[in-house]
Amino acid sequence: MARELGVNPKRFGKIANHKQEPWKPPLPVFIEDLYFKRFGKKRPGEVKSIERVVKKQREKKAERRRRKEMEKQSIATKAGDSHPRSLSR
Repeated sequence: MARELGVNPKRFGKIANHKQEPWKPPLPVFIEDLYFKRFGKKRPGEVKSIERVVKKQREKKAERRRRKEMEKQSIATKAGDSHPRSLSR
């Protein structure tokens, strides 16, 4: 839930000081409250592991790179067909 909210785990120490400040809720309760305020539900519909999220991002990035390479190749091929001397300069 914290990942979906964009909470930085390195800063949990600042948030999780309910022992020093008794008016603050414990960290798990605080995160649940934030999640409910933002998304309007108690729990996420699908829980994703960090490994799964990173794998998906890498696949997406690789696909974008492949598409970009294909575009470059197709543009070079089209330019080469219509103007054969333009590439030899």
